[in-house]
Formats: sequence, C-alpha cells, structure tokens
Amino acid sequence: MNNRLKDLIGAAVIVGVALFAYATLVYVSAYSKSVGPGAYRTFLVSADGEAVAIPDVAQFSFSVIIQGGTNIANLQTQNVEKVNDAIAFLKREGVEDKDIKTQQFSLEPRYQSYSCPRPFGEEAVPCPPSEIVGYTIQQSVQVKVRDFTKVGAVMSGVVENGANFVSQLFFTIDDPEGVQQEARGQAIQKAQEKAKAMAKAGGFRLGRLISLQEGGYYPYSPVYERADLGLGGAVSASTPAPTIEPGSQEVRISVTLTYEIR
Repeated sequence: MNNRLKDLIGAAVIVGVALFAYATLVYVSAYSKSVGPGAYRTFLVSADGEAVAIPDVAQFSFSVIIQGGTNIANLQTQNVEKVNDAIAFLKREGVEDKDIKTQQFSLEPRYQSYSCPRPFGEEAVPCPPSEIVGYTIQQSVQVKVRDFTKVGAVMSGVVENGANFVSQLFFTIDDPEGVQQEARGQAIQKAQEKAKAMAKAGGFRLGRLISLQEGGYYPYSPVYERADLGLGGAVSASTPAPTIEPGSQEVRISVTLTYEIR
C-alpha cells in the first residue's frame, strides 16, 4: 500500500512538473509573439514630404476701441455702431456672413491713481484710493476674404468705416487636408524607400511595420502691415489700397516609421 501511494505521488509530481513546463512554454511563446522581435530588434527611418499650394483665403482682424467716461451705455452704443458700420461695409463688398466672426468684446475700467507725498517733518495723511474715471470698450472681428482683388480695398475700407485697429494680414488654405495628404503620402513613400535601402546595406530583411508617427507644420505667411490701416497712424479717404499678392505656401509633413528586423 505504501509503495502504491508513493508511486501515485511520484506520478502526480511528474504530471505537475510537465504541466508547469508546458504552461511556461505557452506563456513564453505568447509573450514573444505579443512583444515581437520589434520590441528589441527595431530600427527607425524618417523622411519629409512637401507640397506647394496656392492660398485661397486672406485673413485679418479689425477692432473698434472706444475710450470715454463712466457712461457705459453711451460708450457701448458708439462701439456697436462703428462695428456694425464696418460689418455692413464688408457685406457690401461681398464678404459672406460665415467669413465674419466676432472674436472679442471687452469692457475694462480706467483708474485714476493719486500720489500723496508727505512733506518733510509733517504728519502723514491717508492717500485717496484709486478710482474709476472711465471705461475702454473693445470689440474685435475676424474676417476672411476669398476674392483677393478686394483684399486691399476691404482692409482700407473697414478703417474708413469705423475700425481704428487692423491686425496683420496673412494668407492660408481654407481646406488644407488635400495638400497635407499629398505631403504625407510623399513622406511615407520616401521613408519606405529609405528603409529598404538601409535593410539592403545592413544585410537584414524588413519585418513588419511597428509604428508610424507623424509630425509637421503648416506655415502661415504674414505679408502686410501698415500704419495707415490703423496700426499707429491715421487714414484718409485718399489713401490708396495696396496691391496684395498671396504667393504660395509650402506644407511639410515628417513621418517616422519603426520596423522590426528579421
């Protein structure tokens, strides 16, 4: 009986060891497949793709800034009337509602501070606190102009119709996805060709693609800034509208591909 019990225990131990070894083998195999050779034998390749596009939108912002006393209602009326006049002008020039957007409306107090020096030898007296003597109201509007033949006249016209500050003008592409896709495809193709060349030179085979990372930039090109458009100077009705040339823009996308080595 004792010998038979020992045989059973021995057999159970052998089966347990076999099961443990099998489980370990399965785990190692599954782990190796999950992490893959790329987890410890990989290489990176990077490449840039470029596409040139002609901007189709000119964009700028204008502001109406009103300073005055403590009658807020009066200041707000002045500000709104001037902004509405400028917007009405834009619409007469063919700018659509969707291309006119209010960016900011702010009301800020202006304070009067007092300096209370104490003459030598005299007792100090309390200095009056700062008090509000007026307010500044600013409303800013963003404008997109799609007819480039009107850009100069539009920028000058908003000033003649109430705006007293015009921001820097820049050109952009309204829907850049197509141009970005072209640059992206070019970058990936360059990276793939580079990876093949590296594998051939290094004497190894390309494995599966582990990851693809993208970076890039879409530059804007500011082109126009003048004092007679409200940037520090006065404007007159006789001020000639500038000639606007949008030029072209380069869209660049960079990609990094990670491959496993076989």
